[in-house]
Amino acid sequence: MAFVKSGWLLRQSTILKRWKKNWFDLWSDGHLIYYDDPTRQSVEDKVHMPVDCINIRTGHECRDIQPPDGKPKDCMLQIVCRDGKTISLCAESTDDCLAWKFTLQDSRTNTAYGYGPYSGSYPPGTQVVYAANGQAYAVPYQYPYAGLYGQQPTNQVIIRERYRDSDSDLALGMLAGAATGMALGSLFWVF
Repeated sequence: MAFVKSGWLLRQSTILKRWKKNWFDLWSDGHLIYYDDPTRQSVEDKVHMPVDCINIRTGHECRDIQPPDGKPKDCMLQIVCRDGKTISLCAESTDDCLAWKFTLQDSRTNTAYGYGPYSGSYPPGTQVVYAANGQAYAVPYQYPYAGLYGQQPTNQVIIRERYRDSDSDLALGMLAGAATGMALGSLFWVF
């Protein structure tokens, strides 16, 4: 996979609420991974944006948070996850914050395809990203990512509703109606 965006962001710790500088990598498959430093030797945490992220807030939309000293509120960014976790971030500038916001929003819906260097054609509406090894990746808008090893197995649920106009239901209904009619008919003959 290729990087879509990388760089330094300040992240607020969850327990002490202190600001810590982390190196962030957003991969073309939608994984946002952050480390202590750009050597990428110790992973602090990761978020799979298409699955885990439910909202991205910036600037004054960010709740219950104060920016670090010397930074305006417009540099703030929050990633709200499904499990209730909120990752509070601060970019170096307002423009950098907007760049991260748009890139993260795209990663929630857009996934990557890998293409060989000699195929020469990419689906329409794609952005081509090159990995460090020269492999070209296209980030399309309309095609799902098949995964690194092909299509991943999925669970499918098929719901089939019963229709009242099937022959077996009709025959059963007629039989029940005839039995009820005979029982009620013999009951009325008594009176």
